[in-house]
Amino acid sequence: MNDPTQNVRKQEKKYESLSPFELKNKLIELAQTNHEKMMLNAGRGNPNWLADIPRHAFCQLHLFALGEAKRIRNDVGFGGSPNGNDMGQRFDDFLTANAGIEGIEMLHEAVLLCRNELGIDYDALIFEITDAILGDHYPSPDRMLSSCEVIVQAYLDLEMCAGHPLPGKFNLFATEGGTAAMSYIFNSLMENKLLHKGDHIALGTPIFTPYLEIPHLNDYEFVELEIEQSEDAMWQYPDSEIDKLKDPNVKAFFLVHPANPTSVAMHPETMQKLADLVTNDRPDLILLTDDVYGTFVNNFRSLVSICPRNTILVYSFSKYFGATGWRLGVIGIHEDNVFDEKIAALGDADLKLLRKRYSTVVLEPDEMKLIDRMVADSRGVALNHTAGLSTPQQVMMVLFSLAGLVDAKHGFPYKKATQGIVRQRYETLFAALGEACPEDDYSAFYYVDIDIPKLARSRYGDAFAEYLFNEHESIDFVWQLAVKKSIVLMDGGGFDAPKMSVRVSLANLPDEAYQEIGKGISDLLAEYHQDWQ
Repeated sequence: MNDPTQNVRKQEKKYESLSPFELKNKLIELAQTNHEKMMLNAGRGNPNWLADIPRHAFCQLHLFALGEAKRIRNDVGFGGSPNGNDMGQRFDDFLTANAGIEGIEMLHEAVLLCRNELGIDYDALIFEITDAILGDHYPSPDRMLSSCEVIVQAYLDLEMCAGHPLPGKFNLFATEGGTAAMSYIFNSLMENKLLHKGDHIALGTPIFTPYLEIPHLNDYEFVELEIEQSEDAMWQYPDSEIDKLKDPNVKAFFLVHPANPTSVAMHPETMQKLADLVTNDRPDLILLTDDVYGTFVNNFRSLVSICPRNTILVYSFSKYFGATGWRLGVIGIHEDNVFDEKIAALGDADLKLLRKRYSTVVLEPDEMKLIDRMVADSRGVALNHTAGLSTPQQVMMVLFSLAGLVDAKHGFPYKKATQGIVRQRYETLFAALGEACPEDDYSAFYYVDIDIPKLARSRYGDAFAEYLFNEHESIDFVWQLAVKKSIVLMDGGGFDAPKMSVRVSLANLPDEAYQEIGKGISDLLAEYHQDWQ
């Protein structure tokens, strides 16, 4: 006779090898078979809000740009590429004529800020963004449009460095979201001999699953060392873990900050310890920090603010502005950095290969900076002349950046509102779960990782927790949540969080859904306990 329990375990075992992002698709399928309940999918991190003011500004700017195109060529169905003659004055007239329309006030405040505080030439700025929003030619410069780069750096100063300027000049590369940025970085680090197959790299765990999966691909074949956050210390890195980076065999340290799925930023003391370690012990260490959730923590500071020469910064606009579909990200590297030094110090054979690789792009390949090599590598070098993020996307990125800068002038109403959304859902979830709501000034509250065996131990004792952990597959809890409760969560173990933990996204469902999720988790745990009894 078939044992249904064993059949389920066999099926679960099959799916345990999948990334949690692929497992999620099976859980959705399971959740949809329960027609008595509406499915609640808190598995993905895309927010269910969006910043509308910069989008209105985009629409108004686009209308102005179309008017400028018609000034050049006013045939039926055709416009022409605009020119910059007196465009700044015409833009001022456009703002005055359309005062009171959604988006116009933001454009007015934004251009004043660019003129008075960022020192950008006004006519050059208006021509650049007007021409760019029409998207009628390739990006030039290909790495990032000139005024756009200045504005985005100002935004990064505000949000990644607690309002203090980044230490020195950074070069920015606008990319198709954070995931494209990661792909470009990994590829160029390998192509430029900064990392090699078999190298030891450190990962700050738990971590976004692709960071765990990419090193094993045959393109890289890295050896992983985990720098582990401590669950007992509110997901901070113990000093003993940071000390692992003193090992000279560790070539790079990759982390998400604030972390995913634990959603916590590092304490300043830990960041200073890491900075001291780089200064005193590992001036050659490569740091790669993915800071997409930084805007959800007040006074957030990125590693780039304390280890600028060693850090590659990745930031995505997707979460804070509700713009996952726009695919807007940026890579930042300090002009004075260890990466260019390392390339210059390569052996003759490696330098000869790199000269050959980039010789069709620049006359002096040895002088080409890593970030510009990334641009070329992103298009297979041979297609470098068509490289770069589309110009309309760059304009949207700039308008999001300007919205953040203008928001700061008004006391951060948008930031407080977005932080309030996820914080409220966090409190609702824990109230329904029947647990005290953990307080942490360093939490982004964007996700929460709930350790189910730990919850089982506190609620029902050690013996039950051992049974739950040992007698069920590690994905059984998320599997049964989908089957019995029509709730889809991520398997925390797939992020190297504790086995049988669950990651809840607090961003993508209505507020009231989190009461159902908290109750569903609590009820399912009680059902496991009843079965055990």
